[in-house]
Amino acid sequence: MTKQDYRATITGDVSASEAYDKIARVSEWWAKDFKGSARDSGDLFTVRFGETFVYFKVTEAIPDSKVIWHVTNCFLSWINNKTEWNDTNIIFEVSARPGETTITITHEGLIPGIECFEDCEKGWNEYFGKSLKQLLVTGHGMPQ
Repeated sequence: MTKQDYRATITGDVSASEAYDKIARVSEWWAKDFKGSARDSGDLFTVRFGETFVYFKVTEAIPDSKVIWHVTNCFLSWINNKTEWNDTNIIFEVSARPGETTITITHEGLIPGIECFEDCEKGWNEYFGKSLKQLLVTGHGMPQ
């Protein structure tokens, strides 16, 4: 049986460079409480939502194409397994065609059956699927 990591796709009428740049502008689409940098390999950053926090390291960054965020530590305050995201990866892949760029997110390790799957799936659908999409299209996301 293969695991079914969370995966979603959005598109926008922007260049691959613009899409890559907007992914890195985490405080404009995901978490207003953001510290660090999410642009280049080796970058470290943190997002916070009240008591909840997630520490990331950018482990791969290919400008205009792909970026991988590795969770180095987390505290998910609303579930029993507060470190459930530890050692998971959030992968953004960018691909451009004339007049349209697609961003695909895969959260490796966020699979059905783990404690936060339903809540985290809803969260990614909101922040990636709606907020980052809005940032691509209008220049204004909806971060928490």
